[in-house]
Amino acid sequence: MSQEAAAAVLDSASLDAFGQVCDLAPPPVLDDLWTPRARSLLADVDLLVTGWGCPVLDEEVLRAAPRLRAVVHTAGSVRGHVTDACWERGIEVSSAAAANALPVAEYTLAMVLLAGKQVLERARGFAESRRRDDWLRTPGTVGNYRSTVGILSASLIGRRVVELLRPHDIEVLLHDPYVSDADAAELGVQRVGLAELFARCNTVSVHTPLLPTTRGLVGRALIDSMPAGAMLINTSRGAVVDQDALTDAVLAGRIRAVLDVTDPEVLPADHPLWNCENALITPHLAGSQGNEWRRLADLALAETARWASGTGFLHPVRRERLAFLA
Repeated sequence: MSQEAAAAVLDSASLDAFGQVCDLAPPPVLDDLWTPRARSLLADVDLLVTGWGCPVLDEEVLRAAPRLRAVVHTAGSVRGHVTDACWERGIEVSSAAAANALPVAEYTLAMVLLAGKQVLERARGFAESRRRDDWLRTPGTVGNYRSTVGILSASLIGRRVVELLRPHDIEVLLHDPYVSDADAAELGVQRVGLAELFARCNTVSVHTPLLPTTRGLVGRALIDSMPAGAMLINTSRGAVVDQDALTDAVLAGRIRAVLDVTDPEVLPADHPLWNCENALITPHLAGSQGNEWRRLADLALAETARWASGTGFLHPVRRERLAFLA
């Protein structure tokens, strides 16, 4: 992984804990697999602990690592470094995607509840008026009781959001073409079509990975079908949503948006959404940050211990599922 990723995710306590379950190569962390030191270490490696910035594990790297049998990733997606050559070698792969899903789900839950109470707008109005409004005249559209929330895709994060919403008096609808009615019932949600999800929900939360088939999935027709005042939350990837169509709807005051991701990832400095009262843009912060990195390290440590004991990974990445993963 990169030196920066190692410094962030693997603190001294985590490194000491790894040392209890495996013979961990001494620092510095490898961020280049072509150096003489890297080649010397790879010759004896059974398992790689990887992270953000990991070099590609291609055929040439694998030839230098004849004993390599497993990869434990301290982040989410393994697409950037695990190649076909790894799968063809039969290398087992684990990812901390499940650990990274929790803070994103927590962020989403917070934004769903804040959106229902219209906290951001009402706080802004309070700051401007500096006087309390007549709370007995609060519109019936304000609040979370029996509101309808739509989850777009039953990904790891989408499923965690469903779990976190369960204690609340909220109806949850789900659209995911790969989830059956029986699966949806087990999740405690109602499975609906894509158009119905957007037309019925007070809030829609996007959890679809960015794949060739999902680029621009949330297009103008879906956005325009959302009820007046509805909220779109996107913590997935900006390009899943038609940015221009969303901008038009938000600027017109038809809907509101909470965007932890945009397309491009940082909007131009003069983009109108920056100063739009109906949009909240956060700097891709929903995923693991700060003390949440320790959760990633803890999961990777547990997976390493399981693999070393012969138990097998609890969070394996399957080659046949890659087409559905971010």
